[in-house]
Amino acid sequence: MIEIYKKKFSDHVKELQNQITDRMKNFDTKLNIQEDVWQRLDHESNPGGGGITRAFEGSIFENAGVNTSEIFGKINPDFASKLQGDSNELWASGISLIIHPKNPKIPTVHANFRMIHQGDKFWFGGGADLTPYYPFEEDFEYFHGVWKKACAPYKCYNKMKETCDKYFTNTHRNNEMRGVGGIFFDHYNTGDLEKDFSMVVDLSNHFIESYFPIVEKRISEDYDQDDVDFQYHRHGRYVEFNLIHDRGTHFGLKTNGRIDSILISLPKNVRFSYKYAPKPGSAHERMMNYYYPKDWA
Repeated sequence: MIEIYKKKFSDHVKELQNQITDRMKNFDTKLNIQEDVWQRLDHESNPGGGGITRAFEGSIFENAGVNTSEIFGKINPDFASKLQGDSNELWASGISLIIHPKNPKIPTVHANFRMIHQGDKFWFGGGADLTPYYPFEEDFEYFHGVWKKACAPYKCYNKMKETCDKYFTNTHRNNEMRGVGGIFFDHYNTGDLEKDFSMVVDLSNHFIESYFPIVEKRISEDYDQDDVDFQYHRHGRYVEFNLIHDRGTHFGLKTNGRIDSILISLPKNVRFSYKYAPKPGSAHERMMNYYYPKDWA
């Protein structure tokens, strides 16, 4: 039974990858797409699956990655012992994406949805979160509103939002969040494979609705150098989280993942400034107050 759902999930994330790619192409006529179909070896140097990495650069989307993978085979026993299952054999499939727009008035977005099977255990994980650089509260309310609606049939929004707020946080920066959150879940297994599968597929299908209307709304917004400086500063915080805290990054590195595909999440332009602070009274100073848990929906 589980083998059927594993194939269905792998097929689904590839189709979703295509849909997201098409939406990005519709927005950005100068979008350059570099696609790599790659394969990996498992911990014992046997064939271990692979994936499809798509790297984007354009006039609207400064850099982005929309990736799918399906891996299998042996993993490091020490790492295996830290997961949910009871085996050194692992299968995992998912979609992971990060979109960094050029215009600072358009937020960065991240999402991933995955299914993992290890020994006799299987589970799902994923979510989506928004990292804005300008205090357009209506955009944050819209993003969260879509996910609250998506979660409504499963009565899971409040829990997934709280998990997201806690997870995407730079704890070393006085618990400053990476963005304004969204939803996040991991190790999800109610014991009903069909029900869990349907929920995760349904949630993943709401990503396009949650993000691209914001892009369309802000695509022609004017911006200045102060906006860019703040965006690059927040890109630095993004890098800090992804390299220090992100479990997905660590998972990829510890399962012999493809380095370029793992680090494609990093923004193209970053600025690290000693004791950075936005100008007093600016919209950017106001934006700093939003990188903490709030009830947006």
